[in-house]
Amino acid sequence: MAKKKLGYMNEYVYDAFLWMFSILIDLFFREVHPRSSWKVPKHGPVLFVCAPHANQFVDPLMLMRVVRKESERRIHFLIAEKSMKRRFVGAMAALAGSVPVGRALDATKPAPGKIYLPDPVNDPCLIRGVGTDFESKDVQVGGLIVLPSVNNSAASAEIQEVKGPEELRLKRPFKGGIPMQQLTGRDDMTEDGVFIDGAGTKNGPASGFEGINFKVAPKLNQNEVYDAVHEVLHQGGSIGIFPEGGSHDRTELLPLKAGVAIMALGAVAKEPDCGLKIIPVGMNYFHAHKFRSRAVIEFGNPLDVPSELVEKYAAGDRRDAIGQMLEMVRQALVSVTVTSPDYDTLMLIQAVRRLYNPKGKKLPLPMVVELNRRLVKGYTRYKDDPRIIELKKAVLDYNKRLLALNIRDHQVEYAKMSIPKVIFLLIFRLLKLAVLSIFVIPGFTLFAFVFFCGKVISIKKSKEALAASTVKIQARDVMATWKLLVALAVAPLTYAFWVATFTYWCYRNRIQGYVPEWISLRLFVLAQVIVFPTITYAALRFGEVGMDIAKSLWPLVTLLTPWKSNALVKLRKRRADLAAQVTEVINTLGPEMFPDFDNARIISNPLREEISPPQTPGGRRKSESYSFPTSPTGEQPPASIGDGSSAVGHLPRNESFKDLSNTDIFSTRPSTPKKSRSRNGSLGGFTLKAFSTLDGTDSLDEVSKKIRGAMRERGRRRSSGADGWELGSASGTTTPRSEEQDQELVMTKKEK
Repeated sequence: MAKKKLGYMNEYVYDAFLWMFSILIDLFFREVHPRSSWKVPKHGPVLFVCAPHANQFVDPLMLMRVVRKESERRIHFLIAEKSMKRRFVGAMAALAGSVPVGRALDATKPAPGKIYLPDPVNDPCLIRGVGTDFESKDVQVGGLIVLPSVNNSAASAEIQEVKGPEELRLKRPFKGGIPMQQLTGRDDMTEDGVFIDGAGTKNGPASGFEGINFKVAPKLNQNEVYDAVHEVLHQGGSIGIFPEGGSHDRTELLPLKAGVAIMALGAVAKEPDCGLKIIPVGMNYFHAHKFRSRAVIEFGNPLDVPSELVEKYAAGDRRDAIGQMLEMVRQALVSVTVTSPDYDTLMLIQAVRRLYNPKGKKLPLPMVVELNRRLVKGYTRYKDDPRIIELKKAVLDYNKRLLALNIRDHQVEYAKMSIPKVIFLLIFRLLKLAVLSIFVIPGFTLFAFVFFCGKVISIKKSKEALAASTVKIQARDVMATWKLLVALAVAPLTYAFWVATFTYWCYRNRIQGYVPEWISLRLFVLAQVIVFPTITYAALRFGEVGMDIAKSLWPLVTLLTPWKSNALVKLRKRRADLAAQVTEVINTLGPEMFPDFDNARIISNPLREEISPPQTPGGRRKSESYSFPTSPTGEQPPASIGDGSSAVGHLPRNESFKDLSNTDIFSTRPSTPKKSRSRNGSLGGFTLKAFSTLDGTDSLDEVSKKIRGAMRERGRRRSSGADGWELGSASGTTTPRSEEQDQELVMTKKEK
């Protein structure tokens, strides 16, 4: 029997598989907002580059669903070869066109002996072993030396040359202070692994240091994988890849693997006119491991593969070409993701974002992502500023007080309520909760076993993943995946159990006589198959509302408690002062960071006239160009925000939030402006009648002046009541309409 080629896709299986899992995604996630999906080309080869990889199997499902719905495209995903060995997942992934990729770190093996650096200062690439056998088949040139994990992170380096059973040379030295300490036993170095005394008087390891245990990983041949990817792209298909490698639950992006650059450069090198587009995709989750969480899937501006890099790659200078291509991809990913150096910084940024809201309105979820991204970027640049240090202490102290009172930030406003209103609201919500419970309890009873199994198995699998991983912190990235997989397997069994139980009860005594005799057992079974899932879904939705109500009860109880109510009142005043302080600091430093910054920040500048970017006939905007900010020395710094948050990188605008006022909420395509509500179609009081007579240049000039005057008048009227959500344009400058454009408008009217 002929072996099925890599990347083979059965479109019917793909759509059925996606439909089945889409139901589970709708149940697991409360909100999923695609943003800027109109940037995805509907035809031609596309390479989707996605990050961060926060959910093992959920991430590709989310992207497959959005792209299929918005662009009517199917995606061939690259999947770890280890995952393909799972029976159900592997079989479905193969039929859905997934391409299995072997990962060296998945094949690590413990090696005998210990290793150390004999000369870490002058020759950090030389590795020496004690009791090792580097000439064995497990140690290969091009393979990896892997050190023991520290804080769930293990360093690795590629082998360049095996010089003997106890000596080998690395292609590049280990980076960082922890690997250098592991290999030398010394602590006289910085966090970056640079020795404090330079060459000093001691070049070798610490006295008495015997080395450290290690693992080896083989060199993998990925030529078959690259050939399959190139074939899909050259046929106008789309490939999806997570360039970080495996999934993780860190707050920053992991270093990108070179494979994504090799695929892009190789595809264009083989067919220069293929028109490959690279689409960065940000997988932004809010508590991704929790049931009924939220997500924003954001698509960035398409990238073209530079011809000069392709020429370098084809000429043999692959290392430089791949490095530059990876940097381009990383910059693009940074523009669509929210990353921070650590978890504490992310919590701080989210607290500041909640405090900074001049309009006092609930922000749309995509705007929350954008605001978080800019705040992280600004914090990283100014984190050593005394004002930021003071503000950070105040915000952290406020968070501790919230935790002590066991309330959330938005619940602090309850403190302004009067006691009678608090009592009335508490009683009303308790009654409402009691009514909702009537609808929730039956469904919860039916589905309780599924929830229990999902919770237990996901925790167990996360512990296993954490033990086997070198990058995970708590392995939350696998929890949502296993909850969905468990629900997919256990839910049908649970429903079958309840159907069988009630059917037997009906057979014995017609459920204590409540079921009429004219209802046959077949009809009774059919009714259960329809009713039980309906009850469960209703319980899910009512339970969601009930949980929100239940979480709001404690602040009301706190206000009725004499020894706590005063603390909540003080905390509300403290929040108001802190919000003013946050707004002042941001409004002071914001203009230095972002050229498009407004003092109102959340509101667009009503006096700014904006001309929409040109659109193609299909309704898509033409690609926009962005410039990098320049440093004080006049040099253009690299567009890097290292770990997602350097101060020098540019932040391209992906979509104006002003569009939200002109289209259905959370629309993912460019919108057309709303039509004027004026009945006569006037332009600020000046009407162009259908049969106006325009004779000569003087008449055209007169009409042009009236149009410009009407537009200025209209802008002044709009400025008095503007209430937009825009975060600002990319350039931060206005683009006035020229006289030539005005005359062109008039001539168009005349022709009509």
